[in-house]
Amino acid sequence: QVQLVETGGGSVQPGGSLRLSCAVSGRPFEMLTIAWFRQAPGKEREFVAASSRIDSTTYYADSVKGRCAISRDDAKNTVDLQLFSVKPGDTAVYSCAADVRWGPPADWHSLPSWWGQGTQVTVSS
Repeated sequence: QVQLVETGGGSVQPGGSLRLSCAVSGRPFEMLTIAWFRQAPGKEREFVAASSRIDSTTYYADSVKGRCAISRDDAKNTVDLQLFSVKPGDTAVYSCAADVRWGPPADWHSLPSWWGQGTQVTVSS
């Protein structure tokens, strides 16, 4: 089993930035691909970004590309997600997820195996 705990959610003004952190435990961190997903009210869950196992390749959804950065700290077993120039459309529950598969999670045939509880991000003036 893998345990994931997200921190850093809250309210952000449009145009601002946010930083979420995901603490991972339960399996060797270097063996896991860590991804961030989000789900807005009334919408389907959406892939946001991922840091792949094996070579730490990063992947981003088109909706956040250019204003998002994902980084992993192998010493702390954490993966951070930074989102810049946030918009009201970024409002969602953000969840981190883990899996032993690699490559872009958007290409996987199923969702990641392990999930955190999620953290609310609200972008509003």
